[in-house]
Amino acid sequence: MKKRVRTGMLIASAILFIVELIIAIIALTFKIPVFYDLGDILLMVLLYTMWRTVFPDKPKYSALIPTAILLFASGIEVLQFWDFCDRMHITNEFLRLCIGTGKSVSDFFCYIAGVMPCYITEFLLHTKADKEEMTWDQRTKSTSSSV
Repeated sequence: MKKRVRTGMLIASAILFIVELIIAIIALTFKIPVFYDLGDILLMVLLYTMWRTVFPDKPKYSALIPTAILLFASGIEVLQFWDFCDRMHITNEFLRLCIGTGKSVSDFFCYIAGVMPCYITEFLLHTKADKEEMTWDQRTKSTSSSV
């Protein structure tokens, strides 16, 4: 199961990254605000799929991954409200782009909306994994009791 999850998440990450680039180009070229929010939502899913590509193993508490991603994104947003780039005199355009300089409360709601599919995916992946483990346990119990 690990290899299948890793491959699927890698493909999803690549597709989401390309979609994010297209959204960024459209948003910056045509100044359409809806695309900024869509990009924030998909960014959460992209971060999740990237994490699951690198770390496909089942954590003890599966909700920790989406929660950590949400906290990370919210922390970056708090830095934006604090004018981190300006206060730290960051002039490098790439760093300013990564940290961000725009302040919007709606970003928090977009992050929450973007993490919801991640929670659902974690639930579905681990429900399936738990069923497979239970089936294995049942098989080992039935063979040991028949001996």
